[in-house]
Amino acid sequence: MSRRRRATKRKISPDPVYNSDTVARFINKVMVGGKKSLATNIVYGAIERFAKKINAEDPLAAFERALENAMPTLEVKSRRIGGATYQVPIEIAPHRRSSLAMKWIIKHSRDKAGKSMADSLTMELADCFNNQGSTIKKKDDTHRMAEANKAFAHYKW
Repeated sequence: MSRRRRATKRKISPDPVYNSDTVARFINKVMVGGKKSLATNIVYGAIERFAKKINAEDPLAAFERALENAMPTLEVKSRRIGGATYQVPIEIAPHRRSSLAMKWIIKHSRDKAGKSMADSLTMELADCFNNQGSTIKKKDDTHRMAEANKAFAHYKW
């Protein structure tokens, strides 16, 4: 029997506009320094502009599709066996998949220089919706790395 206490996930309350847990988590990831109202304005503005840019009737569905396109299914984890370290490909749990996608979208939005965060977030979401851009490239690189190390899959634990 394990003596560890497993961490329990806290239930996050959905956001007031779209009534979605996903958007509420995304707002929390955009937030810097506890400025939630600023993060909320950035995310809602970006989602509205993104929906107009791609001519979507339902902004929430378009946002979730863009997020789904950015979600990786495989990743590699280092596993030390004997004296060697192997990159072992593993499947990613659904909660971590969405968390990685959000993290990558926000990181690549922040890396775009010369634009406001809302504008760069709009562009990054549109790129993810169309399966292009730096976030999708990051996802493809992750999958390529897992595919290249498929020979070590039997070291899974």
